[in-house]
Amino acid sequence: MPNKQYTDEHAASGVKAELPELECWPNQYPKSGYEIEIAMPEFTSVCPKTGLPDHGTIILRYVPDKWCVELKSLKMYMLAYRNVGIFQENITNRFLEDIVKACKPRSATVIGDFTARGGITTKVTAQFKAKSK
Repeated sequence: MPNKQYTDEHAASGVKAELPELECWPNQYPKSGYEIEIAMPEFTSVCPKTGLPDHGTIILRYVPDKWCVELKSLKMYMLAYRNVGIFQENITNRFLEDIVKACKPRSATVIGDFTARGGITTKVTAQFKAKSK
């Protein structure tokens, strides 16, 4: 049975938080199938239970189709998590959902590699692959 110290509100915290829009620009090489990897080593958020900061690296790997994510908007999007109470698992999945919604890649992987808290590190991987046309 789950620990009742964590409520449904804790679990859903931040999942629907209002975050800056991710902007995209037209991919000039849509037929090449190249992969883009972006590392964001200064990621921060807040634990919804304790209010303590969480730190980590978010890695985005994606194969663009018609659109590439614009980096300044990605930076502003990432920085907005700084004040959001959200669990690490939800961060990684929300990040992936928002990337897929914004630029509709052929495939995407988001890895949340979070620093140790209380001697425990967490790495969460979420993946997306578009259906074949």
